[in-house]
Amino acid sequence: RGYPIEQLAEKAEFLEVAYLLIYGHLPNQDEYKSFRESITHHTLIHEDMRMFFEAYPAKAHPMGIMAASLCTLSTFYPESQDPNRNAEAIDLTIHRLIAKIPTLAAWAFKNAMRHPVMYPLNKFNYCENFLYMMFATPSEKYYPDSVIVNALNKLLILHADHEQNCSASTVRIVGSSQANLYASISSGISALWGPL
Repeated sequence: RGYPIEQLAEKAEFLEVAYLLIYGHLPNQDEYKSFRESITHHTLIHEDMRMFFEAYPAKAHPMGIMAASLCTLSTFYPESQDPNRNAEAIDLTIHRLIAKIPTLAAWAFKNAMRHPVMYPLNKFNYCENFLYMMFATPSEKYYPDSVIVNALNKLLILHADHEQNCSASTVRIVGSSQANLYASISSGISALWGPL
């Protein structure tokens, strides 16, 4: 989008970069506030999804859990199956994906540890919330370390600048069939699973 990745990593938040990639420009204050609030309020996963996580073996590979979970999300949002929806409906699906992927990833990690899942907290920003869901436990308070939060933010921004790799190509190919966004992103996760 014409911005040096070093500049974005130094000065931006990951959600600003996500907005840039989706909409083609960095958000102004009002756009960013609205976008950030939408992401924050879509982090919860439907409670029925917990049954799937409880059924996965402790040694289940996290890539398999993520791919299956994303495809499963499409069943909770049947309106997302229509590729000819209006722009607002498509935006909602994009926001749900960005919001729910950290929750699903954290739940996959908790499943492997056989720990109880931690629900997202709206008081935290995107990176803080992910760390909270990964490492908090119900038995004690957890506060994300600001150094780790900053490092995770930079890591996510740097990974956003990965060009046309195997997973991005896969998402585009699957999406070209007008498959729903959940299935398309799930296919990209599956593409990353291979040893090459």
